[in-house]
Amino acid sequence: MAEPGFWDNAQLARTVMAEAKELKGWVEPWDTANKKLTDLADLGELLELEPDPALEEECQRELEAVEQELERLELRNMLRGPDDARDALLTIHPGAGGTESQDWASMLLRMYQRWAEDSGYEVELLDLQAGDEAGIKSATLEIRGQYAYGYLKAEKGVHRLVRISPFDAQARRHTSFASVFVYPVVDDSIEIEINEKDLRIDTFRAGGKGGQHVNKTDSAVRIVHIPTGITVSCQNERSQAQNKASAMKMLRAALYQHELEKQQAERAKVEAEKTEIGWGNQIRSYVFQPYTMVTDHRTELKLTDVQRVMDGDLDPFIEAYLKEYGARTA
Repeated sequence: MAEPGFWDNAQLARTVMAEAKELKGWVEPWDTANKKLTDLADLGELLELEPDPALEEECQRELEAVEQELERLELRNMLRGPDDARDALLTIHPGAGGTESQDWASMLLRMYQRWAEDSGYEVELLDLQAGDEAGIKSATLEIRGQYAYGYLKAEKGVHRLVRISPFDAQARRHTSFASVFVYPVVDDSIEIEINEKDLRIDTFRAGGKGGQHVNKTDSAVRIVHIPTGITVSCQNERSQAQNKASAMKMLRAALYQHELEKQQAERAKVEAEKTEIGWGNQIRSYVFQPYTMVTDHRTELKLTDVQRVMDGDLDPFIEAYLKEYGARTA
């Protein structure tokens, strides 16, 4: 990078910088962990000669911390797919059931926002279609940070909720479904050609909360890619131009995924994963009543603290999924 003329080719320079950043993200944590292990080994030899209970306890705590760091590195080693290191676009759609499912979709939206923020990722709500009475009809999040897609790909599928409905006057138990899908965000170095003639661009008035501009101007944008039928929309920005730019980013990501499927001779792979949002297709169940339990049906991991999960503690499920399926989904 210090070579003369390195920045003459901006695209190549960005690619090299990204590769260097990724390698640095592996080398530095490993060097740090290795140094700590060496220091602990030296300290262990010293404690054999001069026992010190307080120092032994501190040494044990440091050893446990290093073990946790090595486990995190082992988990990251499973994220070796071509898109795992990318940012992610996460979409949520309720299943049949009206207000019940729409409310469940909004609960999932909050859960993923919490997880992303707690994990140190940047989160932006690109699109939100409010429900008729409560909840949402759809939502799209952009989650920016290293390996966002690699981790979140574990969340693709149908999520099932069982609870006493707050919308039922008779307080009966209801089952609701919502689907989650995740795309890798495409960076500018990947060639995705979008012909303006292949697009249908509609503008409409944004709905819901959003300040003085909402419902006064046609600032929201919907783009349909006619050849593939892919549809994206954005209404979160203040201007039509900003919404269009965000929608185009979403479209590029979707088209990139579409092209990957064609190249791998698995054109229908992504759509096939979008199973019917209903019974028998869920990847995870969240039970609020008559007991509390979150069960991942792929790994059989069960956690009883459902509120902690809804507050964004998804790492146990993501880690279990990657350990069991990581090599096959790379």
